[in-house]
Amino acid sequence: MSFVAVIPARAASTRLPGKPLLDIAGKPMVVRTAEQAARSQAARVIIATDDPAIQAAALAHGFDAALTRADHATGTDRLAEVAQQMGWSDDTIVVNVQGDEPLIDPAQINAVAQLLAQDPDAAIATCAAPIGNAQTLFNPNAVKVVCDARQRALYFSRAPIPWARDELADGQQRLAPKLPALHHIGLYAYRASFLKIFPALPVGPLEHFESLEQLRALENGYAIAVLTAREHPAAGVDTQEDLERVRNIFANRL
Repeated sequence: MSFVAVIPARAASTRLPGKPLLDIAGKPMVVRTAEQAARSQAARVIIATDDPAIQAAALAHGFDAALTRADHATGTDRLAEVAQQMGWSDDTIVVNVQGDEPLIDPAQINAVAQLLAQDPDAAIATCAAPIGNAQTLFNPNAVKVVCDARQRALYFSRAPIPWARDELADGQQRLAPKLPALHHIGLYAYRASFLKIFPALPVGPLEHFESLEQLRALENGYAIAVLTAREHPAAGVDTQEDLERVRNIFANRL
């Protein structure tokens, strides 16, 4: 199996300004993420950014960096530009590692790339983990996915899916016993052939209303293979509280 890991890192962030360059134990967050990706089996790790300062930080720490346009609507669009820049062949597997995941498990990167390599009919592979509490199931910020018998994604939603009709008939928010509810993990592997056409695919009503870019693939007939992890991975960095938590973890490692 051969794949490349690309880390999209845009400069703009509403909750944490300048997030990719925020310090974690002496190195920028995006560099810490790239170090984790480099511990995977990826043949190459590239940081893709719209900010020359982020590009300079990546290069200063020995990582490849691609400067991309600033007007990309999604991280997938940014990956598509990188695939075009690099001239990758259609069968190249590209793993999208979010730039705010400094604790990402390299084994999980390998696993999602391997899943796509083993499923020639899928354009994308991604991950999910079982939901163990009602709070996550009913949280619109926690994206859920339901799969078919082949572990292909049927639908992604911010709503609580699947809906346990009988258990929820009284209007209470609870997790039904043995409900096959899965929390989507935002780690993706793509075939470069799909990345090259993704920006031209029409945005359908499901993506519009759910605000989930992976629905564009499903709405246009592309298969997404889903790897179910045994447990949730370490959380990424979205808030100042997240940042302090990750800083403490790295400080305890040193």
